[in-house]
Amino acid sequence: MNLPEILFLTLFVTLAPLVGYQLVLSLLALNAKLHARFESNSNRKFAIVVPAHNEEKIISKTIYSLSGLIYPKSNYDIFVIADNCTDNTAELARSLGVIVLERANTQKKGKGYALRWAFDQILGYQKGYDAIIVVDADSLISGNYLEVMNFYLDNGSRVIQSSDLVLPEPGNWSIEATRIGFLLHNYVKPLGRKVLNLNMGLRGNGMCFSTEVLREVPWKAWSLTEDLEYGLNLILSGIKIDFAPEATVFAQMPVEAKNAESQRSRWELGRLQIIRMYTAKFLIRAFKKRSASYFDVFIDLVTPPFVNMMLLVMISLMAIFGLWIFEIVATYHLFMWALLALTGIVYFFIGMYVSGADKNLYKSLLHLPVYIFWKIKVYINAYRKGKEIDWIRTERDN
Repeated sequence: MNLPEILFLTLFVTLAPLVGYQLVLSLLALNAKLHARFESNSNRKFAIVVPAHNEEKIISKTIYSLSGLIYPKSNYDIFVIADNCTDNTAELARSLGVIVLERANTQKKGKGYALRWAFDQILGYQKGYDAIIVVDADSLISGNYLEVMNFYLDNGSRVIQSSDLVLPEPGNWSIEATRIGFLLHNYVKPLGRKVLNLNMGLRGNGMCFSTEVLREVPWKAWSLTEDLEYGLNLILSGIKIDFAPEATVFAQMPVEAKNAESQRSRWELGRLQIIRMYTAKFLIRAFKKRSASYFDVFIDLVTPPFVNMMLLVMISLMAIFGLWIFEIVATYHLFMWALLALTGIVYFFIGMYVSGADKNLYKSLLHLPVYIFWKIKVYINAYRKGKEIDWIRTERDN
């Protein structure tokens, strides 16, 4: 076996299990059973927290969406956390009848600090909330949201992540491509894990915590992806995170691709932080406890975004084809990489089917090359910047 064969075989052995596992999860998702009725013994009291930093352009839509939930109005309160705001976010939210908590701390910036501060405030309220829900300021929420959370809590869940998806924007390549990524990562894969009774990672938007969990494991996550970090801490503490696909939050993505770059930079830099901090912990814990659940979390952490993996697979396949033409690599290498590419494609289309993708999403595949080049640009800019310590705010469209 020559050097090119050794190198490509090593890469294949690394990528094949990751792509194959995603296909397995999508096949399991095909057989997932969703609840149709959400009968509960009692209506719990919820505090819905909306962290907001200069969100006057969009906060009204989120508040209106939350105010219209199908649930007794006396059993939930909406809290807008006006975190270091210099605009009219607080005044606007207050005029719409919600509770506004204003925070000013220029030393400890970021969503993680804002959430911990808000949780401490709310846990001290005499109303005695049973659970706290976190919803981003740029979101619309399905009307059954609290009904579903109440049902899951009634059935023993303590931490719940709902479907976290993206509002459609037909014709906009960056938003529609992001919507595909969210469907696969935040719906299809968790649905497959649900069938296996594995943990769901936190996604930041649409998280529900029983108040006893927040007292038992206080929020101490300050990284750029604070939601993912806190979820990992919960799992290490032995607390299961359930997935409720029947309830959904829809995030509004920036229409202009340039306005989404700061958000994507934060996600990529934050993900690298988390990989460095937690992959070894979960791998060691998986072997010590012989736990499939911990090993699944490890796999999820080291798995690159699907589009990144498939780009690498397709580039490798083309390179192998060229080497095969010149008889540098054996024929079986070509078949292996072709099979891997086919596995990824099958996973993608099964995922699109499971998630009920509309025709606009299929049309957006035509813009995939533009999206890939844009992502490469985002990666380069993010890694060039290095570590960011501030809450990187996504610029809102007018």
